Amino acid sequence: MKIAFVYDAVYPWIKGGAEKRIYEIGTRLAVRGDEVHLFGIKWWDGEDVIEYDGMVLHGVCAAQELYVNSRRSIPGTLVFSLKLVWHMFREKFDVIDVSVFPYFSCFSVKFVSVFRRTPVVFTWHEVWGDHWYEYMGRLGFFGKLVERMVLFLSSNIVVVSEMTKKDLRSPGLDGNKIRLVPNGVDLKKISIVTPSDEACDVLFAGRLIREKNVDVLLEAVVQVREDMPDVKCCIIGTGPEKKQLEGLAASHGLVDDGNIRFFDFMEYDEMIARMKSSKVLVLPSSREGFGMVVVEAFACGVPVVTVAEAHNAAAELVDVGCGFVVKLDARAIAGAVRELLGDEELRYRMGKAAEEAGRGYDWDGIVHELRELYEELI
Repeated sequence: MKIAFVYDAVYPWIKGGAEKRIYEIGTRLAVRGDEVHLFGIKWWDGEDVIEYDGMVLHGVCAAQELYVNSRRSIPGTLVFSLKLVWHMFREKFDVIDVSVFPYFSCFSVKFVSVFRRTPVVFTWHEVWGDHWYEYMGRLGFFGKLVERMVLFLSSNIVVVSEMTKKDLRSPGLDGNKIRLVPNGVDLKKISIVTPSDEACDVLFAGRLIREKNVDVLLEAVVQVREDMPDVKCCIIGTGPEKKQLEGLAASHGLVDDGNIRFFDFMEYDEMIARMKSSKVLVLPSSREGFGMVVVEAFACGVPVVTVAEAHNAAAELVDVGCGFVVKLDARAIAGAVRELLGDEELRYRMGKAAEEAGRGYDWDGIVHELRELYEELI
């Protein structure tokens, strides 16, 4: 099959769950003999079209800032979507898989698919709904409207979590036609990574944006430090909130005392090595379409603390035996972290349960399921 993926952010230049999903699926499909193309922003140097890890990458427009004032750049997404039409018309595909957010590219893909008579899969990572008003104020009405338009534009729908599937259900949309194909992990690759020599107690890995609530994690570390003065927390990631978070950590003395260390995004093996040498992963995010870092922690045998927020799909992943789901509150997070750090037997038991849960998210099985869907559409 000749398959096209569409998403403006491209792994490994941009590191996030949606980007990693496309990379893992695309490279595996290529190994199986499929011709895989990815249309995104040109984050790389050199030619606009390059081969990378078995896939053909198409640079639709020049690199740009994805976030402006902590929000996704609307002009940037519009430029990408408009230029996408011409780039996609140059080739004929058996199937196109478009990641729905940030929406405008869905209209471009639909236009191309109608004229090219190509089936399209719309992959939904999350549904924002009324969150648009929190994100944009009164202008959030337009964000919510565009999201609804894309929903009814979508024909073949794939979601990555039960939460997204539930949020998509609405009058006129048959929930039975929504296919759940979750994100996964490379279990073989993770199994051969050696833990880092630099151990830390608490780890966060992800994009540093408001919805991740890393500031709440920093406040929790302040509280944990009262009982455990030598507690060490590693924050891995970049994003618009990084400078503010560094300032907050410094104001509490967490940096000077060695309780907090910030790292930019790193190579995957290095991140996994640091995860394996950690005692607990904390994901205090109020919005997660899936929470890939959670299943990566599971595969490393690391228990997880996450929060019970209405739009945090990661909470669905953390069963009772694999960690804790607590309120989005520094005191609650600190309590869960203290319990895990202070009880080695509990941490070992939860780590083993997490490792067992992680075996259900191997990428190879997920790719097989998704490819079967593509074949049904052709």
